[in-house]
Order: sequence, then C-alpha cells, then structure tokens
Amino acid sequence: MDLLTESVKSMNGYKLHIVNTDKYKTNTIVWKMKAPLNKESVTFRALLPYVLQSNSESYPTTGKLRTYLDELYGATLFVDLAKKGEYHIISFSMEVANEKFLADSSALLKKAFQFLAEILTKPNVQGESFEKETVEKEKRTLKQRIQSVFDDKMRYSNFRLIQEMCEEEPYSLHVHGDKDSVDQITAENLYQYYKNALSQDELDLYVIGDVDEKEVESFAHELLQFEDRKPQSISYLNYSRKNNVHEVKEEQDVKQGKLNIGYRTNVVYGDEDYYALQVFNGIFGGFSHSKLFINVREKASLAYYASSRLESHKGLMMVMSGIENKNYDQAISIINAQMEAMKNGDFTDDELVQTKAVIKNQLLETIDTARGIVEILYHNVVSKKDVTINDWMEKMDSTSKDEIVAVASKVTLDTIYFLTGKEEK
Repeated sequence: MDLLTESVKSMNGYKLHIVNTDKYKTNTIVWKMKAPLNKESVTFRALLPYVLQSNSESYPTTGKLRTYLDELYGATLFVDLAKKGEYHIISFSMEVANEKFLADSSALLKKAFQFLAEILTKPNVQGESFEKETVEKEKRTLKQRIQSVFDDKMRYSNFRLIQEMCEEEPYSLHVHGDKDSVDQITAENLYQYYKNALSQDELDLYVIGDVDEKEVESFAHELLQFEDRKPQSISYLNYSRKNNVHEVKEEQDVKQGKLNIGYRTNVVYGDEDYYALQVFNGIFGGFSHSKLFINVREKASLAYYASSRLESHKGLMMVMSGIENKNYDQAISIINAQMEAMKNGDFTDDELVQTKAVIKNQLLETIDTARGIVEILYHNVVSKKDVTINDWMEKMDSTSKDEIVAVASKVTLDTIYFLTGKEEK
C-alpha cells in the first residue's frame, strides 16, 4: 500500500500538488518559491515574505488581516525561509478547518484560497512601492532575527562552521540574509524584487486534506495565474578542499566551548547510496543510541551534547558538540575514532536494526502532519528526482552493512570550528 499519494498538475506558471487524505480535520495550503541563493538577493528574499504577510490591499493593517483569519474559524497563516542545497526557499503556509466538520458549511477552502491569493498577488502598495511603514517595521525585525543568531552560541557556531567550510559557495549565506544589507532595502526596490521573484522563481502549491481535486484545481486556476517560466536550476557541484583540513578557533566570552565539525559526504538526496548515508549518519551521530552520543557524551563525559546531521541537498554532514574548552583535543580524537569505526565496519547488527527502526519511525511521524508531508514531497522538487516515501523506506530498510561501509569511505573531513572561551590571563 502506498503511504502517500501525490497528484501533480501543471498550472499557469506553477505546479499544483494535491495529497487527498481524510487523516486531518483541517486543510493545509502551502505556497513555495524557490530561487538560487546569491548575495545580491538573499536579504531581499529574507524580508519579502514578512512584508507580504503583514498586510495587503484589502487588509491594509496587520490587525485587520489577523481579524479576518479569526473569522475563518481561526485559520492560521505563517511564513518560513529555508536553504536546501544552493537554493533559497520561501514558504507561505495556511491551515483552515475542513468545512465538512462545521455546522455552517461556508466555502472555507475557497475563502482560504482567495486569502492566500490576496497575500501573494495583491500586496499593500502605493504606486510602485510597498507601504513604507510596513517595510521599515519588518526591516527592524529582520535585523533582530539576524542578531539572534549571534546571541545564541549554538546556532552561531553552526553558522560559522558553514561560513568557513563553504566560503566560496552560495551555501555560506545565511538564510535570513546579511544584517549590513538590510538598510539598503527600500519600499521601492523591494517591490521591484517581489515582481521579479513572482516572474522568475520556481513556484509550487501544495494542498493537503480531504478535498475535491477538481474543485481545488478550479480555485487554483481562477485565483493564481502567473507567466510560464523556465526556473533557474543549479547542478550539484562537488566541492572539495584541496589542502589539509581547515581548522578555526574563535575566542569569545563563553563558558562552554562549541565544537562543530563539517564533513563532505559526496552524496545528495536521490543518489543510489543516499539511503545508506542516512543509516550511516544514524549509527554515527544522528540519535541517542549513536556512537557520538554514547562515546563522547556518556562514556567519556566530554560533551554536554554530541550529534550529527545531514544537509541532504548539499552533501554535507555536521557534527555539533558542547565541550569544556580544555577537552578540545580529546573530543576531536574520540570523534575521529568513531568515524574510523564506521569506515572499518565496526558496528553491530543490533545498531543497524535499531537505527533503521528509528529512521522509519521518524519518517512515519513526519508524514503524520500535513506540513511534514509537504517537506518530504518538496525534496523531489529541489532534487529533480522522483522518490516515493515507499521507495525511501524500502531502500533504507534493505541497506546492508557493506553499503554503509562503502558510503562511509566517501565521507571526508573538511573543517573543524571551535568557539572557545577567552583564556584567563
């Protein structure tokens, strides 16, 4: 039985994805806009969705806009930004009650479509400019959002690792843009950028819920029409460090050191050995039963936390750990030993079985929510692959020890970043 069935239709300038399911009492609509990451546009893109969700032509204040959402039986709207590989993704998500469960069966789904179309296509503009006060307010908030990364040392050290590791690559850019570039954005040039984005970005609309597909298609056709475009695509580039491992130590006034290590996996989502890489990461550092957690945190008591995660569209694996400043060399030595163990096949069948079970549960939990379903399916848009959740489960489940050792041999250490406390004089 298929765990997830997606119907995809080409519309005017975008693709419509419908997952018809009676699992939820709400319907979820998600609009995604994808463009290559670049220094010139990253801060514009980081600001744009927040300006659009603040108000619109028909709802010129945030108060009026939020009041209307309440009238739609407490519908929700929020925006989000993500990096997937070398792409910058803007998402608008709307959740609305399914009218089938309401005594007053008003056309809620259509109203939700109309509202989303209003947010996307009828912003609050004055001539060729967004409303200035809204833009200035959101610029201040964006600066705070960027600053919060610097204030949270765990997030900061992860950002710095990526900056150092991917210095010459678009992936080094922060998802929220650059604080110094915010002031160069005006209500006028942001409006111009908005028009460009809607005419050039790769656009996808997801509808998840117990819906009539023909009805959804007609709403989409009536309310959302854009010019056809050939989206800009980036081919996966296999970057590798030509010289030795890049090592960076940065001193700040921190009590606990942050040790972040970056590896190139040389494998991306949809590759044949991607499934083996997932299991590899799970045994190495992905979960609480993993080698990093047990050996660095539990046995050696060296770390407050120790884990690894994959960036599936960029071919990276990041190790994150919090350690005492004096334990730097020992922590690196133990982490290196766990990587060698993986490359030598030094892990048990029990570890393999347990890791597969945890990954399977994680995937099932993800597709248990409407937004999780969208995230899983959107991997295919980014990767230009067609991987079903059933394929994913089966290929991951059938991964052998030899395949994990083979994928481990592709993983290379690239950068070690350590945020350490200042030495006392």
